[in-house]
Amino acid sequence: MTITPATIADIPALVPLINSAYRGESGQIGWTNESHLISGARTSPEMLEELFNNPGATILKITSPKPGQPGSASTPDNTILGCVYLQIQGDRLYLGLLSVLPSHQNAGIGKQFLTAADNFARQHHCTHIHITVISVRTELVAWYERHGFIRTGDLEPFHHGEKFGIAKEKLQLAVLEKPVSA
Repeated sequence: MTITPATIADIPALVPLINSAYRGESGQIGWTNESHLISGARTSPEMLEELFNNPGATILKITSPKPGQPGSASTPDNTILGCVYLQIQGDRLYLGLLSVLPSHQNAGIGKQFLTAADNFARQHHCTHIHITVISVRTELVAWYERHGFIRTGDLEPFHHGEKFGIAKEKLQLAVLEKPVSA
């Protein structure tokens, strides 16, 4: 599996991937699903197009192996198995939308994206990577903490309105960060 930059042409494949990882019915087989907290889609083609157009932004993707490579029997060639949004913000890198196809979660793809983000941050002279995670998603916060992220103590309000889905309860986003490894 190789990590490469996604393009606007990947949007039709990225939208269902992200929605299934966060809110879709198939996401319930994975551990990243948040549909018990938020209803509605996590993203749309328009939202992803906006992200692609943000200054300093990129979306990385992992596609399934080519036929004959290990793991190629489970998914068709070039299926996008995961993605992550990265945006340079001064000397910091924002990491968001880390999404893995529910059927491929717990296969190390998320860890590969964190390594790729670290490399990307170093290449762009960023000193820290920061993320926001719904604070009540304790298993997800713990996963990031196991990978070097630390809670800053800052909380941000969850995005209101239908653009990001409708919260079923009052939610806050915990801010976590980690220094970029040397």
